[in-house]
Amino acid sequence: MTTTFESAQNLDIHFRKDQDQVLADGTLTVASGEIEHSKYPEWLPTWDPKQKFPQYTPFEHVDRGHFADKDLKNLFPEGGDHTRQDLTPKLGSEVRGIQLSQLTDKQKDDLALYVAQRGVVVFRDQDLKDKGLEFNKKFGEYFGPLHQHPSSGAPLNHPEFHITYRRESSNEYATNFASRTTSVNWHSDVTYEEQPPCITFFTMLEGPSTGGDTVFCDTEEAYSRLSPAFQSMLEGLTANHSSFEQARQGKASGGIERREPSQHDHPIVRTHPVTGKKSLFISTAFITKINGLKVEESQALVSFLSAHAINSVDMQVRATWQPGTVVVWDNRRLLHTAVLDWDASSVRHAYRITPRGERPF
Repeated sequence: MTTTFESAQNLDIHFRKDQDQVLADGTLTVASGEIEHSKYPEWLPTWDPKQKFPQYTPFEHVDRGHFADKDLKNLFPEGGDHTRQDLTPKLGSEVRGIQLSQLTDKQKDDLALYVAQRGVVVFRDQDLKDKGLEFNKKFGEYFGPLHQHPSSGAPLNHPEFHITYRRESSNEYATNFASRTTSVNWHSDVTYEEQPPCITFFTMLEGPSTGGDTVFCDTEEAYSRLSPAFQSMLEGLTANHSSFEQARQGKASGGIERREPSQHDHPIVRTHPVTGKKSLFISTAFITKINGLKVEESQALVSFLSAHAINSVDMQVRATWQPGTVVVWDNRRLLHTAVLDWDASSVRHAYRITPRGERPF
C-alpha cells in the first residue's frame, strides 16, 4: 500500500550532509552559523551515529486522567486568573493565564482529563521552553515514559525530545513543491510502536511571523458519524502499522536510524481509556494494510476512512503558533498535519515531548 510518507520527506528532522556539520567526536549537528544565530541553541538537533536504542518492552500504563477532578477544579479553580475559549464546539480550546511549568500533580491530572475531553488545547505565553532540558523531561515523564524517536534530531544527550528544525538557510518551500502539490501529511505520531503516545506536548521556540500552522482532525467525531453497520464491521478489523518505509525514506534523505524499524497490529477502532469513547485509529502515514482483507479491499477501505476524516473540515481545527505557544493534544483520537505555507527565509524551531501510553484496545 502506498503511504503518504513516501512523498513527505520530513526534511526538518533529518541531518543534511550538504548543510550541516560533523563535530570532532563524530556527532552530527546543524551548521555553525545556525548555532550562532539560534535563540535556543540547547534545543538544536544533534544526531549521534554511534547511539543505538533497544527495542521497547511492554509496560502497564495508567492514564493520569483517571485521577483528575471530574469538574477540573484543580486546573480551573473558581475565581482563578485564567481564560478559556473553545475553538470549535467539540474540538479544541485555547487557555491563557495558566503556566504549565507551575502545575501541581493534581493540576496535571486535570490537564490529562481536559485534553482527553477537548482533544487539543493551545496554551499561550508559556515559559516551559526556558526551564531547561531536565525540567522538561521530568515534566513529560509525569504522564508516561518518554518516546525516543529513532531518526529525528534531539538535543545533545537528551534523545527523549523530538526536534523539528526548518533551517533559515534553506528554502524548503521550493524543495517541497518541486515534487509535490501539497505539504499536507495527515498522521498520528509513531503509531507503529506497540504502545504509541498518549498525549503530546509541542512547544514553539522560533517560527515565521505567520504560517506553519498545525491542523487537527477529530477521529472520535469521524467514528461517530459512520452508520452503526459500518461501525460494527470496522470494530472487528486491525491494521498493520509499520516504520519500515519511514526508515527507508529517512536513510535516503540522510537520516540516522537509532532503533530497528518496528511494526504492530492495532484495532482500527480504539477506545479511550479515560472517556470510554471510540475513535478511528487510522494514521495512514504508517498503515501498510488492513489484516484479513485483500489488497484492493484494504486500499479502498483505508482510502475511504482517510478521505472521510481529512476532507471533513467540520471536524477539524487549526492551531496557530507564536514563540512560547505550547499545544497539547491527544494522539489517540486525533490526526494532525503541519502546514508549509511560507516561502520566506525563516527558521521554524520547535520541540516535542511525547509520553507513551497504553496499547490501543
